[in-house]
Amino acid sequence: MPETLLSHAESLWQTLARSLPGLTVEVLRRIDSTNSELMRRARAGVIEPVLLVAEEQSAGRGRLGKAWHSQAGQSLTFSLALPLAPTDWSGLSLAVGVSLAHSLHPEVRLKWPNDLWLQQRKLGGILVETAACAAPGSRQRVAVIGVGLNLARPAAAALAALTCAPAALPAQAPAGLSELLVGISAGELLERVAPALVRDLLAFESQGFAAFALRFAQRDALRGLPLQLSDGTQGTACGVNEQGALQLLTAHGMRSVNHSDLSVRPC
Repeated sequence: MPETLLSHAESLWQTLARSLPGLTVEVLRRIDSTNSELMRRARAGVIEPVLLVAEEQSAGRGRLGKAWHSQAGQSLTFSLALPLAPTDWSGLSLAVGVSLAHSLHPEVRLKWPNDLWLQQRKLGGILVETAACAAPGSRQRVAVIGVGLNLARPAAAALAALTCAPAALPAQAPAGLSELLVGISAGELLERVAPALVRDLLAFESQGFAAFALRFAQRDALRGLPLQLSDGTQGTACGVNEQGALQLLTAHGMRSVNHSDLSVRPC
C-alpha cells in the first residue's frame, strides 16, 4: 500500500478528530465496497464515525445499483459513516456534491442528483445510504456517504467491462481530476476534500439543504438544458426546489423530480 495514502490518512485523522471525537480512519488495500462495509457495521449497531478508504473495490456501487470501477492509483474511493439527526434529510446528496465540487476546482459542476461533472463528462459519483441507530427512541440515523473520484481518465477496457454491450458506452468517456490538478495523489485528494465534507455534513444537520441551495445553483450542470427522464418524460431543467428536487418544465407544466429510481440525461 502506498505510504503516501497511509501518511495522509494519519494526518487527516488528527484534523478530523477535533470535530468528530471517536472517529477512526481506516485504509484498506482491497474491499468489496466501502459503503457496503460501513452499512454492515451500522446495521450491527456501530454508530461511531468512521472514514474508510480503499485502494481498490471489487464490487463498488453507485446509484441505481450501477457498478463503480476503481483501481489503485487511478481513483479515490472512500465512505464516511456519521450519525446525524437533521430535521429533513432532503437534499443530502446535493449538499455532499456541493462540498466536493468546491473543494476540487472551480470548473467542476454538479449533475443532479449525485454526479460530479467536468466539461459534461463524469468525474465522480456519490452514494448516500442510511441505517437506523440501535438506541430506542433515537432520532439519529447513521449516514454512510460514499464517494468515488477519478484521478486518471478510465481506460477504454475498464469502461467496456462495466457495460453489457458497446452501444451502452457513454457518449463521452469519463473525466479524470488529473486534467485539472496534474500529479495529485489519492492521499492528497483525500486531505483536500474530507475536512470540508465533515464541516458541511454537520452544517447540513443543523441547517438542511437551504444552507447549500445557492452554491448548488452556481454549480448546476443541468439548468436550462433539455432533459429526458428514464420514464420517458422530457422537459427543460429549471434548477431545484428548497428540498433539492429537480424542477423540470414539461409540456404539461412544472414537475418536481425526486424519485430515487429515476435517472436523468440531457437530450
